[in-house]
Amino acid sequence: MKEVVNIDDLRGKIDSIDHQLLKLLNERMELVKTIGNIKKTTNASIYRPEREKAIIDRLTSDSKGMLDKGAIEAIFLEIFAVSRNIELPEKVAYLGPEGSFTHQAAEARFGAMGEYISLKTIQSVFEAVNTERVRFGIIPIENNQQGMVSDTINVLCDYDINIVAEVPMPIQFSFASKNENIKTIKKVYSKDIAFKQCGKFVDEYFDKSVELIPVDSTSKASKLASLEENSAAICSHIAAKMYHLPILFHNIEDSPDNYTRFLIISKNFNNVSSGNDKTTILVKLSNDNEPGSLASFLQGFHENGINLTKIESYPAKEGKDFKYWFLVEFEGHKDDEKVKVIMEDPLITVKWLGSYPKFC
Repeated sequence: MKEVVNIDDLRGKIDSIDHQLLKLLNERMELVKTIGNIKKTTNASIYRPEREKAIIDRLTSDSKGMLDKGAIEAIFLEIFAVSRNIELPEKVAYLGPEGSFTHQAAEARFGAMGEYISLKTIQSVFEAVNTERVRFGIIPIENNQQGMVSDTINVLCDYDINIVAEVPMPIQFSFASKNENIKTIKKVYSKDIAFKQCGKFVDEYFDKSVELIPVDSTSKASKLASLEENSAAICSHIAAKMYHLPILFHNIEDSPDNYTRFLIISKNFNNVSSGNDKTTILVKLSNDNEPGSLASFLQGFHENGINLTKIESYPAKEGKDFKYWFLVEFEGHKDDEKVKVIMEDPLITVKWLGSYPKFC
């Protein structure tokens, strides 16, 4: 006869496991607190992304049950965030306002308990980090549909700031409004890039009589739509929830593979090698007026077996000349011997932006 499964018995087992988890987590936090006290005496950084990545990779390899890497990462990133707050609470600035995608990316790494400061511009985030009013900042660097965020690149050129980590995050937009009938909507608010990323939806649902109004953020769009009659917002679901704006349509972005890459930045921060790193640098060629100068520099990556993942040029803004910095990204760490060989070239000027664990 088949044994009858009693749900109450199963729930009792779950409760027992939860108590064990809580006991073990408290034991973990005691160890974390001790480490924090040691770090205070040496002024060592609490956030070590290479250490966190190594733990997640190890646990993923050891997992024999239903938890895959995504689930393990989601659980342990929050544990890491709580641990950091116990070790030493650190302020984090992000490109705001509250409820923006950058805010979501910040919480993805620093947890819901983090002490966050919302700032209006990318430059103000860099300024807060540079003056050490905050320990970390988080800003967008590129979208895989729209390309690089030029404001971030421009400010990276101006400040002596290090990239600590990268955070890839899916960007999913909602269409929210107090109007149940979409035909009554006269204005739609959103950030300019959001209109581009949701172009098919906008073209299909609205004609030219509907005014598309770009604003500073999708959060601001939600706020305005919550206050004005016959208006709507293209925004994140969190922003819509913040302003009690009903969502009429979910996931209206053109591409289901719409991801933005964010950077965590800090001052005087260097990661040790994780074994799977990415490095970002700015390079200027002193012989850039000679044919093949750029090709010669890039050839060094091929000869040393280093995968070059990105190169883009940006004006150096030096007098009347048309000179350029090249943003270069490659797989590897700045302390790797093969990387050092390339950077010994006397014809290049290098600004090291950071070596950090590769997540995308």
